Amino acid sequence: MKDVTKQRIREAIAEAVRDGVTAGANLLIVQDGKEILYEEQGYADLEERTPIRRDTIFRLYSMSKPITAAAAMLLLERGQLDLSQFVSDFLPGYAQLTVEKDGEIVPAQMQMTVHHLLNMTSGLTYGDDVTKSGRQVSALLEEAVQKLHTDEAITTVELADRLGRLPLAFEPDSSWQYGLSADVLGAVIEKASGVRFGEFLKTNLFEPLGMCDTDFWVPQEKRGRLAKSYESVGKGEMRLYTGDNLAVSNDMERPPAYEAGGAGLVSTIDDYAHFMQMLLDRGSYEGKQILAPRTVDYMVSGDLTPAQQEAYRRWVGLEGFSYSHLMRVMRNPAMAAGLAGMGEYGWDGWLGCYMANFPQERISLLLMQQKKDSGTIPLTRKIRNILLSGLE
Repeated sequence: MKDVTKQRIREAIAEAVRDGVTAGANLLIVQDGKEILYEEQGYADLEERTPIRRDTIFRLYSMSKPITAAAAMLLLERGQLDLSQFVSDFLPGYAQLTVEKDGEIVPAQMQMTVHHLLNMTSGLTYGDDVTKSGRQVSALLEEAVQKLHTDEAITTVELADRLGRLPLAFEPDSSWQYGLSADVLGAVIEKASGVRFGEFLKTNLFEPLGMCDTDFWVPQEKRGRLAKSYESVGKGEMRLYTGDNLAVSNDMERPPAYEAGGAGLVSTIDDYAHFMQMLLDRGSYEGKQILAPRTVDYMVSGDLTPAQQEAYRRWVGLEGFSYSHLMRVMRNPAMAAGLAGMGEYGWDGWLGCYMANFPQERISLLLMQQKKDSGTIPLTRKIRNILLSGLE
């Protein structure tokens, strides 16, 4: 990587911190397994002026999803999970699905499969305040938040099973919508494996990959490394955010009853880079074969039907991408809103964590921050464009 490219990336991050776009961030770019740029700027705690460090712990939110997808692939390889299996084989709440059509709740004509969960084509959503289906999902999530810090906290399997008893937004397989599919998949993994979802991840992914700071909570001895979350209040000003979004505890103080496969994990930049490198190396990590090469190829090369793709295209900023196995997958770089790589894949999180693997370039890009409603923000797109335009 050229020195001018590195400097432009540093300047982009510095500008974002200076202008209150983010409180702080760290960035890691790896090519051919070798670090070519690491940068840290800003603060993990604005009030205490604690700087972002390499071992800072971040709430991943939706960047938990690719890890959940990889766990499902492990079970697929072992013959413990068939992607065409009905979700009702694991969770009885899905035995008699209903769906909202033209404002009415009617029996569903299609069963939901595990594959639908992996591709967000299940009909499950994050809820809304407009539709009957959306309002019921929102009410369940609100109940889960209210019970989060009590002895009646809703569990991974309980929440997933109760979702199946609520009306879907559309018939499974007929469309695409971002939602709680990955969280239900976490419950399916728990039932299929016979062990708690978090324990399955720890034993089969985190420990083999050396991801010692990745979990659904942060123990006391590590709490000083957990970044604070912030939200914009206008004119470059930020304030502390302490809300429990999507039934995920913001304080991360104790092991949760609900291990959210779509949003619940915390990690560090190096931990998550190990996971990304494993995918980029087709399942291999430091001499260990975590997933089979053919499995990883399948995981990062999926697609949607034309009807599903049409629904997915409504998401501004993901032009040129399709979606599969809980990740975006680049199918048409000419349609992208910026520079892109054919076959690149990844995802991002609600608090601003972002990952992208570029197989052709053998590059991993990982950005970590904690800013409410961030996802893929202009800063991320600027870094991508600087990086890809500056490759030698």
